[in-house]
Amino acid sequence: MMKPEIIEDYIEKVYGYAVNHTYTRDEADELSQEILLTVIRELPKLRDDSKFEPWLWGVANNVAKSFRRSMGKKQVTYSYDVLENMLYEEYGEEENEEIYDFLRTKIAMLSEIYRNIIILYYYDGLSTKEIADKLNIPEGTVTWRLSVGRKKLKKEFDDMNETALRPVRMNIGIYGNGDYDGKRKPFPSVYIDDALSQNILYYSYEKPCTVEELAKLCGVPAYYVEDRISHLLKYEAMVEATKGKYQTDFIIWSDKYGIYCEENAEKALMPIMDDLLTALKEITTQAMKLDFYKAEKSETDLFYLFGVLAFSYASTKYCSLPYPWFKKRFDGNEWSYIGNMETGKHKRIGIGVQHSANLGSRGGCSHKAFNAISGIAFRPMMYDNYINVCQDIIFDGKTDDIDSLANAIKDGYIIKRDDGSLFVTSPAFTIDQTESFNKIVETYLIPHIEEYAALVYKFVDGYKNLFPKHLHDDADRMCQNMFLGMYSVIVEYAQRTEQIKMPSKNCYCDVIQQFK
Repeated sequence: MMKPEIIEDYIEKVYGYAVNHTYTRDEADELSQEILLTVIRELPKLRDDSKFEPWLWGVANNVAKSFRRSMGKKQVTYSYDVLENMLYEEYGEEENEEIYDFLRTKIAMLSEIYRNIIILYYYDGLSTKEIADKLNIPEGTVTWRLSVGRKKLKKEFDDMNETALRPVRMNIGIYGNGDYDGKRKPFPSVYIDDALSQNILYYSYEKPCTVEELAKLCGVPAYYVEDRISHLLKYEAMVEATKGKYQTDFIIWSDKYGIYCEENAEKALMPIMDDLLTALKEITTQAMKLDFYKAEKSETDLFYLFGVLAFSYASTKYCSLPYPWFKKRFDGNEWSYIGNMETGKHKRIGIGVQHSANLGSRGGCSHKAFNAISGIAFRPMMYDNYINVCQDIIFDGKTDDIDSLANAIKDGYIIKRDDGSLFVTSPAFTIDQTESFNKIVETYLIPHIEEYAALVYKFVDGYKNLFPKHLHDDADRMCQNMFLGMYSVIVEYAQRTEQIKMPSKNCYCDVIQQFK
């Protein structure tokens, strides 16, 4: 019988072999693990101990070939590993059990995905084939590890069955400032949006929880939760509220926020609703007289743009709701996470504002796209090169940037007509025209703004009570948008009572504005 010490001598050599046949540390870890797993499984077939080394490298060569074929682009994975013995199903003859016992700990130290499979299978609901594709390993390996994982879980939870894991689902993103492209520089939320992390964050949102409480709620052993909490603390998604108790450190939207808005927002504005509608209609009448680029939009469609621009101006100049700035994060940028578990049945108050400018190139114009207004279609903000070509066409009638023009046409920001002329689909204001528009707002809307502000602040006071107390900065940022967001309440009320017309189909609410 082969001595375990002989195999131990080859563990580092196997890892060195894997390093020379892969491109990253993660790939080397995975390949070395696959080689050692195969050695354990096939070892009983080796009858001549003197041939062990050439046999070993033959196995390594075959596994490496298979590994290279199966490797695609490596996907982001998360480690649930702890340094403990792996449970291993018996292969081959019982007399080799000493070797198996000896190597289990060694293999566990190399593994970075063993326990992931349990989470991917139960929490993410992936099949063994899907897990194999995601982790770039053979499906047979997934099946084996899943079997081992089940035995381990059932050992810790005698009454556990497959329905014990009932995961919640949420979308996690960020808002704030940062240099990300989603690929080369992924958004930080990618590091915390695995299924187990989502459940830990959900259960610890309203109140702090201990590891043991979270383990019970999530239906997994405590050491899984400990590993995830350590990860979530590192990436600043959780805080240790009190010793041994952890709480989510960002807002998770749920239906309770929308229900509060449905029940209270319109009632909050009713004392001044008619006055605000009268002011918006007068602003539209006067603004239509300005000689700005209207993008051939009707007065009905421009009403919605004028309204949101009016309340944006009022919010910038007259809103006293606080907006705490973001703290600097682990990556040097300033942002906060944001989670969402809403069903879509209840609408929160808020208007999405996406803003971009061609600061990286010409630095003369900006583009704002307003979303979440009833009847208005979603439009993303423009890239700076799109703004450049739109600026060229609006002010000069042509552009020399053919590549950017083609992309802007493809994305619908510019239309090329049958006669070859180019048409920008977003309205545009010069600096002087924006100033003229703001004077109209001062004349018709601002006389009501003090009363409007008082009603909004009263609504916000009640709304803030829905947020966990330690998230006061995030709650302030969310509520500051209410000053603008309540415009959507006015719109929905006016549409329902037929005091304004619905916008045309696929109407966007966006504008290009010159700022220098």
